[in-house]
Amino acid sequence: MGSTGDTTWQALAAAKREAILGSIPEKWRLDKIPTVDEQRNVTDAYIRQFLSPKESEITETDAVGIVEKTTSGAWSAVEVAEAFCHRASLSHQLVNCLHETFFDAALSDAKELEDWFAEHGKPKGPLHGLPVSLKDQFHVKGVDTTMGYVGWIDTFQGQKGDPRSKTFESEMVRELRNLGAVLYCKTAVPHTLMCGETVNNIIEYTWNPTNRHLSSGGSSGGEGALIALRGSPGGFGTDIGGSIRAPSSFNGLFGLRPSSGRLPYEGMANSMDGQNSVLSVVGPLATSAGGVKLLTKAILSAEPWLHDPLVAEIPWRADVEAQTRDRIASSQLRVGFHAHDGAITPHPPLQRALSLLRDIISRSGNQVLDWQPPASVSHPTVADLVAKTWIYDGGADVRKDFALSGEPWDPRILDIWQERPQADATSIAETNLALRKCRKEYLDYWNSTGADVFVTPCAPFTAARPGRYDYIGYTSFVNGLDLPSAVVPITTVDKNVDKFDSGFVPVSELDRKIQSDYDPEIYDGAPVSLQIVGRRYQEEKVLAIAEWLEAELKKASHTS
Repeated sequence: MGSTGDTTWQALAAAKREAILGSIPEKWRLDKIPTVDEQRNVTDAYIRQFLSPKESEITETDAVGIVEKTTSGAWSAVEVAEAFCHRASLSHQLVNCLHETFFDAALSDAKELEDWFAEHGKPKGPLHGLPVSLKDQFHVKGVDTTMGYVGWIDTFQGQKGDPRSKTFESEMVRELRNLGAVLYCKTAVPHTLMCGETVNNIIEYTWNPTNRHLSSGGSSGGEGALIALRGSPGGFGTDIGGSIRAPSSFNGLFGLRPSSGRLPYEGMANSMDGQNSVLSVVGPLATSAGGVKLLTKAILSAEPWLHDPLVAEIPWRADVEAQTRDRIASSQLRVGFHAHDGAITPHPPLQRALSLLRDIISRSGNQVLDWQPPASVSHPTVADLVAKTWIYDGGADVRKDFALSGEPWDPRILDIWQERPQADATSIAETNLALRKCRKEYLDYWNSTGADVFVTPCAPFTAARPGRYDYIGYTSFVNGLDLPSAVVPITTVDKNVDKFDSGFVPVSELDRKIQSDYDPEIYDGAPVSLQIVGRRYQEEKVLAIAEWLEAELKKASHTS
């Protein structure tokens, strides 16, 4: 990024913002961005008007379908890459979802894949020619990693003159390249990463493309928005409190929060690095459950445990997947339903989605049951323990990064960065013991139910309204228990059906406030999703169930 001579944070942020826009080829620039009143939903037909029929066909094919075409030679890697570079460019202009583009490098990589295919007569790997987007925590050689901080511009994680800024790549980036993926952009995050909305002083705010009254979620909100606009068939985000699941849920996508140690995190930028009580994990988001499975299986096929010391040696287990399908087919699946965590009431569309999914599973002959863990391990109780781990250092890490430029943090960022005493070894040990006790008690409860998985919302709202993401307990408990969770889109908000419950009785003032945020007119058309939570390291099971439910929901929509 060139220098203008003005080194205020405002000028640096503005210059970077313009550089991102300037990286988009002139031929792909939009003359006018409609207001939300003019065009609430900028996905599907709206964005399609700027694309050729072939570009639309390519970009509206899911990851599995794309790989079928590129590995057979039906589509070239270059034409696929260019189509997604174009659609990603349009997506950013509409909702502010990108931090970095490197289209020329992507097209060069795609050409090398074409040459490989021509020379060897076979694909380079299971992701041959598949464009994959990355949350801006991944290091890619020659590309900035700002993570939303102005002070990280033109540095390596805030360190000026560090040669790694030009050469270093995260472990998963190396693996994706070897698997044949084409990397072409990095997506927006909230500075600190600790926010359910994607906002920073560089790109400002990332909107939900299906309903631009709403947030795209966070912290992988750029991924969620880009994939919802089909500017990417699939990509990777991270999750320490809901940061894969909220964007997946809010944008009507499939997403996977795996157990810690299943997929490689080595060499990625992060906030609060070294806090190991509750680890951030990396996982995929995609337009189909099959796309999420494809990305997960591909990374595991690269044997990441050989290169990341925190990854467990657990290859993809086809037998677990097959056993799950057999349980479904023989009506032996048991699914718990957790409709209310005792603290905050889900909005009406989510209650309808829970009922809809419960009916689908019951009609299939499989079993449903109520999921209500003991009070000692209630989801809010676990979520409170998770929140303690985020303030071990008293906010020193993120305040250091804000101080690099003098920029302020956005008021929507979680209010945990005010200076406070750092936790001592005794208090950290107490939190670790409390988490371990919760995990044991929760495991005992699970064993008593005989359930395979349970279903619950990802948030009390289908998506947050700006500045109103006031509760994260529906996702962060999963992180505290370290369970795999897959997000499945269920339906969309219908203002004529999803009415506010006039008889609603709140359990707290916060419950009243969050319920009052629901406005059927504002939320109309927004995606409504739920998460499937499984036992630790049962990613194959939750994804098999997600694929089954995806098919069942499609059948239900065709017959309704």
